[in-house]
Amino acid sequence: MTRILITGAAGMLGNDLQRIFIDHDVTALGRSGLDITDADAVQTAVAGHDVVINAAAYTAVDQAETDEEAAFAINATGPLYLAIAARETGAKLIQVSTDYVFDGSATSPYPESTPHNPISAYGRTKAAGETAVLREHPAGAFIVRTAWLYGQHGPNFAKTMLSLAAKLDTLTVVDDQHGQPTWTLDLAQQIRLLLESDAPAGIYHGTNSGETTWRGFARQVFSLAGLDPDRVGPTDSASFVRPAPRPSYSVLGHDAWTAAGLQPMRLWTDALASAFADGAFSDVTTGAAEK
Repeated sequence: MTRILITGAAGMLGNDLQRIFIDHDVTALGRSGLDITDADAVQTAVAGHDVVINAAAYTAVDQAETDEEAAFAINATGPLYLAIAARETGAKLIQVSTDYVFDGSATSPYPESTPHNPISAYGRTKAAGETAVLREHPAGAFIVRTAWLYGQHGPNFAKTMLSLAAKLDTLTVVDDQHGQPTWTLDLAQQIRLLLESDAPAGIYHGTNSGETTWRGFARQVFSLAGLDPDRVGPTDSASFVRPAPRPSYSVLGHDAWTAAGLQPMRLWTDALASAFADGAFSDVTTGAAEK
């Protein structure tokens, strides 16, 4: 049986990875169980595993603008240590990355081969992590970029919208940023598909298919919760200025899956409907009665 090490196991994706790999020999370590910025601890943790899935990350995007050193340690140095350890033990490494490695100026889906051009500290640290992993373990490393994640085990945009629906008659949501809402359980399943195939090492985009805006995402959440989507009005990014700039276009292309003979992930609307049916929002939907 394949022995799998999951880092960042306490997060949304980490929890769903444990669910998807329940039939495997899994070591699931959260931050308290493994500091990935400790090279010796990483070497010890990776030993004896066939696969390492790094779901650990510094994800406080705005805070990273003034704390880039801490973000770099987790998002770049940690993956470097994991890649070295995986290479030395012959393990495959899945490094979960982000759309923030791009500048968001595109008007069509980003190919996997697009050069890095981050516009935020968070993006710079994640891009550095990708570079380190591919340099140190080119034959056995898989970069899986994702975006706009939501799931059962942690705070996320969909849950926030449902919570606001219980408190506000109407709300406004940014309608000029485009991306792909992605269910963490679908992403975990796609990572398993990648590992169980003969797909070559390299870069893959792990997002649900299709695209929408944050407002479009919110309206779909409202609809599936039995709420009136017209309660969600539009606004623009200029109305929500934050320390870290957000890419205005975060749609990722999926050609690498097709080239490897694998199906890309399904439409985001279908995934969101399945997430509701799976109970991903059961802790918040009760309070989201129609206004």
